[in-house]
Amino acid sequence: MTEKSSATLSNSTVLPRLDGLGWGLVGIVAFSFTLPLTRVAVGRLSPLFIGCGRAVVAALLAVLVLSIVRHRRPGAVPLPSGVQWARLAIVAAGVVVGFPLLTSFALVSVPASHAVVVIGLLPAATAAMAVLRGRERPAASFWVFAVLGAAAAMGFASLQNGGLGALHEADLLLFLAVLLCALGYAEGGLLARELGAWQTVSWALVLASPLMIAGAVAGWLQQQQQQPHASPVEWAAFAYVAVVSMFLGFFAWYRGLAIGPIAQVSQVQLIQPVLGILWSALLLNEPIGLPTLLGGLAVIACAGLAVRTRLTRKDA
Repeated sequence: MTEKSSATLSNSTVLPRLDGLGWGLVGIVAFSFTLPLTRVAVGRLSPLFIGCGRAVVAALLAVLVLSIVRHRRPGAVPLPSGVQWARLAIVAAGVVVGFPLLTSFALVSVPASHAVVVIGLLPAATAAMAVLRGRERPAASFWVFAVLGAAAAMGFASLQNGGLGALHEADLLLFLAVLLCALGYAEGGLLARELGAWQTVSWALVLASPLMIAGAVAGWLQQQQQQPHASPVEWAAFAYVAVVSMFLGFFAWYRGLAIGPIAQVSQVQLIQPVLGILWSALLLNEPIGLPTLLGGLAVIACAGLAVRTRLTRKDA
């Protein structure tokens, strides 16, 4: 994947020069605020409106950027082919529809710090989806660490709900969000080699926009019936997850992956749960006890070992 194909807007006259790790870190810091601020937004905004409305706002921005680039540089952003549209539907189902909606509904009933630990399984899940999608044959230790990471996340969620096996409905939504997002990341990573990184995200947003517009309208009507007046803080949190988490964050994240080396940049994602727990404590005043810290460390360690094992085996 060349620099031109990965990010047309990443010219040095538009974006400052940073290395791959620098851009990757910018993207992950942007994403780390997503769950805590979604928790703020669902205080008085409908989770259906938040999950769908953020994608609608991001889709409008995507249409604007695609139109500007296609006008200034004809042929720079070709339309996806038929097969590529089908693959974009997979990306959209994971990162545009599934993850935002499921996490919005889950955060109505669980603290952001709890959700951050469960979502910390995402790097390992993404690596597993990439293995399955790429038909790789990783070492057995990869699957051991991936399963241990899932077990650690499920064990943490169960203990937080009163005992082993006592999973809350919100935890099931979070685990499903991880699976769908991992699928979207893995397919999007492959498709970005053909369409370009930010272009892949933009086309996925455009593709999902009719469904998300319908959901946002339904969520808004529901909002007016239940709690018609949200505070400026909750609207500001919604604006962040719509503009930054759903759109601008992907520019930095995929820009970092495009510069590479991908093996190193992708591991920056492992700091996201740590930052998410920190923001939950600072912004929401959520108590961060020993179980949360231990659960987060266990999930991050297993995810990191799984990712590193896969990368080492591929290099070999």
